[in-house]
Formats: sequence, C-alpha cells, structure tokens
Amino acid sequence: MATDNPLLDQLSKLLTNAAGAAKGMRDELGTLIKTQTERIVNDLNLVPREEFDAMKSMHAKSRKEVEELRARLAVLEIACAKNDSRDSRLFKTSRNKPVRRQSPKLR
Repeated sequence: MATDNPLLDQLSKLLTNAAGAAKGMRDELGTLIKTQTERIVNDLNLVPREEFDAMKSMHAKSRKEVEELRARLAVLEIACAKNDSRDSRLFKTSRNKPVRRQSPKLR
C-alpha cells in the first residue's frame, strides 16, 4: 500500500537502508572475529583433534604394555629372589674366594 506522504516514504527508505547497513556491519564483524580467532589459534600451534586422538590411543596402549611388563618383572624378581637364596647357600664359599691369576710361565 503506497502512501501519499513523502516524509513517510523517505523514513521508510531510510530504515530499510539502515537495516541493510546493520546486516552488512554484522556480517563484516563476524568475518573479522572469525579471522582473528583463526589467527590466534594458528599462533598457538594447537594440535589437530585427529593427531590428539591418535596420540591418546598410543599412550593408552603404551600404558597397558608398561603395566604388563611391570607385572612380569615382579614375577621374575620373586622367582629370582627364590633362586638366588638357594644358590647363595650352595655357592657361598666360591663367591667369596679371591680370583688369582696364574703367571704366564706356568701355563
């Protein structure tokens, strides 16, 4: 519906242009914020999510292997301690004897 009042027509055009300008400013501000955020993130040298997840799974696997090796080591240390106590009774005298070299002439 058109009006015959030129003042209202001018006001309507002004508000329409202002709304378009505000939308343009909002879009420009959004682009500027996105660009600055990307620049800051790139300067921080952050790791991509894929690399982080890969390292996380590698760490979990390594952690599991370490725990398994610790358990094996504990079993071996217990077995070694049992064997060492028996061996020390049998070979106590031979361990404490000094080693003497023979002279080269006697060989």
